[in-house]
Formats: sequence, C-alpha cells, structure tokens
Amino acid sequence: MPLYHVDPGSEAALVRVNDDVDLIKISVGTVDNNAYLIHPGAGPAILVDAAAEPSRLKALIGNYEVGAVITTHRHQDHTGALADIINMTGAQPWCGEPDAEAIEATTGVTCSTVWDGDLFRLGDVKLDVIGLVGHTRGSIALRLQGNPSDHVLTGDSLFPGGVGKTSGSREFESLYTDICMKIFAPMSDTTVIHPGHGDATTVGEERPNLPLWRARGW
Repeated sequence: MPLYHVDPGSEAALVRVNDDVDLIKISVGTVDNNAYLIHPGAGPAILVDAAAEPSRLKALIGNYEVGAVITTHRHQDHTGALADIINMTGAQPWCGEPDAEAIEATTGVTCSTVWDGDLFRLGDVKLDVIGLVGHTRGSIALRLQGNPSDHVLTGDSLFPGGVGKTSGSREFESLYTDICMKIFAPMSDTTVIHPGHGDATTVGEERPNLPLWRARGW
C-alpha cells in the first residue's frame, strides 16, 4: 500500500507528526501536485505549495488561520494558486532565496526568503530549511521534528525511486550530493519523505537505491 496516498480530486489525508502538529495532504491540479497544510494544535497554520485549484485549497484551510505560505521551488505547477491564496488569507509568502525573483516574475508575489540552514518558526511550528540545488537553483526542503518519526517535505527534489528532474549532469551531481549529505546522511531511516507529487516514502526505503541513482545519473 503506498504511503499516505491521495488521489487527485479526492479528500485530504491526515498525517500525525507529533502530539501538537498535524500535516494535511491534498492533491491538486492536473499533474497530481501535493499541497500540505501544517496545522498546530494552537496558533497559525502553514501552507506548503499553493500549487493549483485555489477553491479546494481554501476549503482545505477552512477556518484555520494561515500565517505563512511556503513555496518549495519556482516552477509554475507549484505556484499556480499562490497569488489567490495570499489574497484570500493575508498570509506571508516565503520561498528559497535563489528562486524568489522567478516566483515574483510569474506570480506577482514578492516572497520573504529563507535558505539552507535557516530555522523557520511560526508560533509553535519549527521547520529546518534545507537548500537542495539542482531541480532549480532555489529549491528547498522543510523538516519537521516528529514523534515517533521526523517528516521532510522535499518538493520536486526527492521522490520514491529517485531525485527530481534536472537539466543536465552538473545539476544532477549537485542535487544528488545535496540529497546524500543533507537528507540521507543526517536523517534516520524512519524519516518520512513527502514529495511534491505522488506518494510518500521513507529514508530507509530509498537509502539502498542511492548507488543505482548515482550510476544511472537520474
């Protein structure tokens, strides 16, 4: 059974991160984009990747206060509803610093920025920001400390079965190195990987495949 599977257009899935924080996953748009609502027991929520279908995202948000919308990278299938959601909620938009200019150019939204090694905090929610260069220059992953397992939202940089698409060998080497050093080296096998499309997986499930990814170059 796929991990935390959600069909496009179907109801959201609830993931319990720890006693205080839930992660709610929904699939939107025509290419199975995942949007995630990080919802603490008290205080404002965080929406990750306002990808498409603003009306469904608004329904997901419901009566929650959303304090921030974080975009994992600049590609338009991850930003299609960004302007609408910012206008609806009044939330502060955020993204990886190297992708900010491109996001503003395509959406008209000026994002505050974070980058590798930053700690993003909103109320009781803390997210470790991980810069992953390769799919885009400014792609980020977001790590939530959980119980019993941590959770990392990887955008389009890491999926079940491989790293995200890159435009050439240099970009692949950059992304593969970042993934190995910043995700597989420090994180336990139980850490849950939540990608920008499709089902979740775990670090332990993917770790044995790293040599294959390196050999094939994708």
